[in-house]
Amino acid sequence: MVPAVLIYDGACPVCQGGMRWVQRRALPGGFEFLPCQSPERRARFPRMSEQACLEALQLALPDGHVLAGAAAIPEILRRLQGWRWLARFFELPGVAFFAPRLYRWIARNRYAISCALARR
Repeated sequence: MVPAVLIYDGACPVCQGGMRWVQRRALPGGFEFLPCQSPERRARFPRMSEQACLEALQLALPDGHVLAGAAAIPEILRRLQGWRWLARFFELPGVAFFAPRLYRWIARNRYAISCALARR
């Protein structure tokens, strides 16, 4: 499998935890992980704005396509051991409407979520 590049907010505890979760379940060769803020990301993906990759995770596929936010989730699930079945959930009626909205809400509030989880 040719790895997809998963670009995330490297300063966000929720994002870091999500990447560790994905990393533990990833199929061999499924992903390469790059923090949005890294010089390597800027060099390899110069057309990707820092604002875009801080607003939503970016999944750069081997064919050059880039999926962002909720649109990336089904492809991420397809590259995980034991989680491929869940990718089909995103094909259900209504999910295409609600998933991006829920993703944006979580993304906008991820630092507050991180603080709330840290207090627990």
